Order: sequence, then structure tokens, then C-alpha cells
Amino acid sequence: MRNNDWGLRAFVVGLTMVLGLAPLFAEVSSDSKSSAPSAVPADDQRPQGADRAGSSAATEPDGVQELEDRLVILPEIKREGERFFLSSFKLPDKLTFAGQSIPLDNWQVRERIEYEFYQFLEDQGESIILAKRTGRCFAPAEKQLSEAGLPDDLKYMLLVESKCIAAAYSRAKASGPWQFINSTGRRYKLHNERWLDERRNLEMSTEAAIKYLRYLRDLYQGDWFLAMASYNAGEDRVRKLIKEQNVHDYWRMHGPRETMRYVARIIAAKEIYSQPEKYLGLTKKDLYPPLETETVTVTIKEAQRRLTSIAEEYGTYFLELKMLNPEFTKDYLPKGSYQVKVPRQTCPNRCFKQDKLP
Repeated sequence: MRNNDWGLRAFVVGLTMVLGLAPLFAEVSSDSKSSAPSAVPADDQRPQGADRAGSSAATEPDGVQELEDRLVILPEIKREGERFFLSSFKLPDKLTFAGQSIPLDNWQVRERIEYEFYQFLEDQGESIILAKRTGRCFAPAEKQLSEAGLPDDLKYMLLVESKCIAAAYSRAKASGPWQFINSTGRRYKLHNERWLDERRNLEMSTEAAIKYLRYLRDLYQGDWFLAMASYNAGEDRVRKLIKEQNVHDYWRMHGPRETMRYVARIIAAKEIYSQPEKYLGLTKKDLYPPLETETVTVTIKEAQRRLTSIAEEYGTYFLELKMLNPEFTKDYLPKGSYQVKVPRQTCPNRCFKQDKLP
């Protein structure tokens, strides 16, 4: 073998050892036209059980030959990017909610809101899913809040109450997207029976929430912060705390830990999820689109009818029907007439059973 061949082999073996012990090369750029494999992965990217000092295969003759082939054209080395820090995001100096200014110049107010702000951003995966859900659950709430003349910002309560999950259920037995307990639900005409829980219907529970929030706003002379705190802890408890502590400001009130966090968390949610492109890299087209549905009247004459049968009649299936109508808690409906959401009819791809040709 010629001397220059031995020199090339020595260079390859040395390079193999370096790559095995301290990988410095990034993957081959996707723009590279070379058909050669990517560089050896870093230790923390190797499969479980791999020898951290470098696998024995790296010193086998086949491995040497492979590296010789790869070195015909050296792969492009990608420069490692800067490390991501949450501190690159800053809470603005001025914030408002429902038309009210937030006293961020008060040290403890800023720290409480910043805590919730970074808690959301720390779990990026969860925050992305929450942002995506807003595309589907905010539209009905926005319409109802607008028609009622209430601030649009109140929709962010849905993210803190239930993460926009219609079937959410808490340890305190609060149910639905607005998390009504049984007594408050009954107060605002949300029926809860063995087979039906209207607290889980987004439109019906939003209507009830609007009535309750309007009452709480009037109770505190238009102060939405105290109204939201009362929504969380109950108006009697908040009024008692205000009286005992001789304060008339939510931000100066000391209460249960959950209530202390509650309003700050809603404000942080508004800042992040009103600007998902800024904080999460999402555009409007990335959000889950509203579902195309229509409401039909289903009349059941027998003692009960299974939801599977109803679903098939309207061109869908049991799981989808349940997800579109989370208020139906059983797999059947008893005798009576019901308003049921079904996928919008799009013939010939998805027709109701009674409209299909024989």
C-alpha cells in the first residue's frame, strides 16, 4: 500500500476516535446534495444501552471503510444554535383586562402575574395544545359574550377553569368548561340528571356563566377582578375576606392560595394566548378549526334509544356523537325530544342514513 493510503487510514482512525469520544459535528444539512449518511450522533442521542465511550463498531474495519467513503466529500458542519431561555420573554410593563388597568408597578402584583406567565411558558407542549384548542372553543363564547355586552377578555377564564375541555370534572365535583358546581348550575337552569349534565354543554354553560358574572360584576360595582375572584371562591367568602381585612381591592386581598393565583393566571393566559405567534410560534391556521356541525331534533318514542343508533342515522359514529354532545353522560337517551349536534351533512360523502339511496 502506498504511503499516502496509510496516511489516509491513520487520519480516518484518528477521526473515528474523536467522533466516538466527543462528537462535534451536527447532522448533515438538509440542503446538502451529498447522499452520505449524517455524522455520528451525540451521546445523549444514541439508543439506550449504547457505550458512552463509543461503540466497538467504530473500530471495526467496515466502520473505517465507511468513514473513508464518507470523507470523499466532507459533510457541512452546522453551527450549534444558542440555548433557549424563558427569560427571553418579558411581561409587558402595561397590561389591561376587561378594560381595567393592572397595577404592575406594585411589586407583589407583578411577581404573581410573572409567576403564572412563566408557568404557562415552561410547559411549552401543554401551552401549544391550549392555544390550538382556542380555535375551537373560543368562537361560541366570543359570540355570546358580545351579544351580552360583556368583555371579550372573559373567554380566557375557559383556559384556567377547564383547559377548554367540555367534559372536565374536578375533585370538588365542578363540571364542564366553566366548572359549575351542582348548586350554582341549578341556580342558572343547568340540569344535571343521571343521563344528562348540561354543565358540559359549551353554549348552555357559557350562557349561565354570563348571568353569574354579570351578577358578580354588579355586586362589586363593576370590578371584574373581584368578580372573577368570587367566581372562584364564592361571593360570600370574598365579601367576608374584604370586610375582615378592610380592603376593597383584589390585589390587596389575602385569600385561599387558589384564589390568589386565579385572577393572575387568567391575565397571564390572555397575554400569551392572545398572541400565540409571539410566544408559541403558532399562526391562526395552526389552531384547531371550529367543527362543522348542525343541530337536529331527535324524538325518541320508545323507553330509551342507544346513541350508537342515533349516530348511524345521522352519518356519524358513537365516539364522535359523544364528543359533539358531551352533556350526554350515558350511552342512551330516554323517551323525549332532544337537540343533538351532528356533523354537517355533506352529500355524497357524508349523508344522513334516511337520505341515502337504496
